[in-house]
Amino acid sequence: MDITIRQEFPADYRTTEALVKRTFGEESYSDPTEDTLVHNLRESDAFIPELSLVALDSGEHIIGHILLSRVSIEDGRAAVESLAIAPVSVAPERQNQGIGTQLMHAALHRAAEVGHSSVIVLGHPGYYAKFGFRQAEHWNIRAPFDVPEEAFMALELTEHALDEVQGVVQYSQPFLE
Repeated sequence: MDITIRQEFPADYRTTEALVKRTFGEESYSDPTEDTLVHNLRESDAFIPELSLVALDSGEHIIGHILLSRVSIEDGRAAVESLAIAPVSVAPERQNQGIGTQLMHAALHRAAEVGHSSVIVLGHPGYYAKFGFRQAEHWNIRAPFDVPEEAFMALELTEHALDEVQGVVQYSQPFLE
């Protein structure tokens, strides 16, 4: 499949938000406000422009998007910066074609390249495990709210980055709205 992945530009924002709304708004098991989350994350200090990526088809249409933003893991004594994935969106008619996988690989590679050492995700264990994510409880990292343990996961982008880290993930304000 011929797709291009690049950093999202401000001129893409409306199109990307419409894609996210279409991706999540039509599914009964998903959160229909994910497009608002994306918008609000962009307006926050948690936003890292280099880690907001889009997938383009051969006609240069946006068919996928991924966003990684800043979070911290805090244990009362220390805070360690990490990243959160939210959301990964692929146009409904283009799902199950490997676009999400390509976006994930590109985003994780880019995050490591710009110096980040770990990523947190709340998502489907079977999907994220194929990228190396493990249950966050392995490192004694917890969510700030009740979630199934198997769905709350972490990934070290740098080997042993989480060995000395433990605590509760503190999400940015847009996640709490």
